[in-house]
Amino acid sequence: MTLPTDKILRFLRSVHPYDSLAADTLDDLATRFQVMTIGKGDPIYAVGSPMQGLYLLYDGEVEVRDANGSPVSLLGARNSFGERGLVRDGNALTSARAATDSILLMLPRADFDDLMASERAFARFFDRRRNDTRRGSDLATSRVKTFMADTPVTCPPVTDVQQAARLMHDNRISSLCIVDGDRLAGIVTTRDLTGRVLAPGLPCTTRVQDVMTRDPLTLSPSAIGSDVLHAMMEHRIGHIPIVEAGQLVGIVTQTDLTRFQAVSSAELVSAIARSGSADEMARVTAEIPRLLVQLVAGGNRHEVVTRLITDIADTATRRLLHLGEQKLGPPPVPYLWLACGSQGRQEQTGVSDQDNCLILDDAVTPEQMPYFADLARFVSDGLDTCGYYYCPGDMMATNPRWCQPLRVWRQYFQGWIATPDPQAQMLASVMFDLRAIGGDKSLFEGLQKDTLHAASRNSIFVAHMIANSLKHTPPLGLLRGFATIRSGEHRNMIDLKLNGVVPVVDLGRIYALKGELTEVNTRARLQAAEAAGVVSTAGARELVDAYDLIAETRLTHQLARINAGDAADNFMSPTTLSDFERSHLRDAFVVVKTMQSSVGQGRGMLS
Repeated sequence: MTLPTDKILRFLRSVHPYDSLAADTLDDLATRFQVMTIGKGDPIYAVGSPMQGLYLLYDGEVEVRDANGSPVSLLGARNSFGERGLVRDGNALTSARAATDSILLMLPRADFDDLMASERAFARFFDRRRNDTRRGSDLATSRVKTFMADTPVTCPPVTDVQQAARLMHDNRISSLCIVDGDRLAGIVTTRDLTGRVLAPGLPCTTRVQDVMTRDPLTLSPSAIGSDVLHAMMEHRIGHIPIVEAGQLVGIVTQTDLTRFQAVSSAELVSAIARSGSADEMARVTAEIPRLLVQLVAGGNRHEVVTRLITDIADTATRRLLHLGEQKLGPPPVPYLWLACGSQGRQEQTGVSDQDNCLILDDAVTPEQMPYFADLARFVSDGLDTCGYYYCPGDMMATNPRWCQPLRVWRQYFQGWIATPDPQAQMLASVMFDLRAIGGDKSLFEGLQKDTLHAASRNSIFVAHMIANSLKHTPPLGLLRGFATIRSGEHRNMIDLKLNGVVPVVDLGRIYALKGELTEVNTRARLQAAEAAGVVSTAGARELVDAYDLIAETRLTHQLARINAGDAADNFMSPTTLSDFERSHLRDAFVVVKTMQSSVGQGRGMLS
């Protein structure tokens, strides 16, 4: 079948990112697409075959499968496939076939590469690597909506100045927004009351409409901090109402700017290190959501954000250990407190429980064990007070099983490796993420090295660990792009932790096990696996790109929750994403699924 160029052109104008191209560029591009008619069930390309170009589905449906033939997604009209993220060394990582009689438009690889090099909007859409434009965190580049006060106090124009002063006093604010119906009519500040009411001796019954600043300068929530700073400096004002679609949605004051800049991980760490009790620390850790907002809004990469957030938990743990020793006396033998889970991997976000354990020197006696039980309880209770809630699975040092001498820990790992039943697999997965937090670190160094060496050489254990790691799969659906939760309070949402970052965390752990890599952080494991030749360079880099996108989507979702006044969580509705975001997130999940398939089939670990 052939399609007239004008028909192709009309179609391209309805599809992003082609609709962003200049008219002459699009006119030329319409002549470069090759029209392909594919019958139902016919292949389009196979895994490992050279990718001829970018495919755009004009009509029909196309099914994409991974390297093992498992369905990944069912694409409809206006969907693209075959872009760089799903190609390795020019060859396809997936296969595609027509699920119905279909018409495809294929842009040859050379033309696709030319557009990637010359058209920024096109490149940003199709290349995840170029999509990372994040910068360092500072006020100047942060969006106003991340630090504005979103519940401004208001009053009508007929309010008298005494009532206005009382409102400001009672709410501990220095300005009032004056609204007339739905319209922002003006603003009045404490300086206005001093200069325009008290100084000229006006009566207390004067209406605020007579002394307010009419039609004040406003900004939108999408403005950035530098817009606020420049406006305040230029106009010599200290309050700027934030208006969206004609509605007052917030206000920014100089106090907001100071407060935003004052929150930093270093400040929180310093405050925790000086705290004298868990209650004092809790007042500091309560600032973590605001710090998360600032770090994410300021454009920090996810591995920077989670590292800074985890540093706070580490400091709180060490401070509690110190306070515990002050209360209980010096420890009878050396010990080491370790964290596992997200704290162990230095990947904490705005939602964290505690996963920890104690390794004791082999010289410990039964009579000395109650000391460490009391220390574990003191620290775990303190962490819970600080917002790091108790582990639902009781993977904590308060459980006697996880507060043992070094020799017992060696027996644990030896037993898990020798008899990899389901419980052993689960426990080994958790404990392979251990990281020393406070105490005698030498208690762990030999254990970690010896365990990795023994585990990597037990093929049966490795096989069981691989099988266990594949239990968490990306939320890929056939019809709508994502497989959402079907029932319960999170119905129609996707779990960005369990089905998002966890599958990559599991892959990173397998690579570390296979290569005897001591890194615990997931991103560091992937990079170390590439350097050690455990996974191919192309595979590792694609997986890192996919992980970055998933992890940053998770943090952006948590940012939105906090800004809306809700607690951060991991459950996101795909409907909150744009077509652009859904397309790239789906591609990231496909990369993860493909790498899972490779590991499951014994591939994906070769350079």
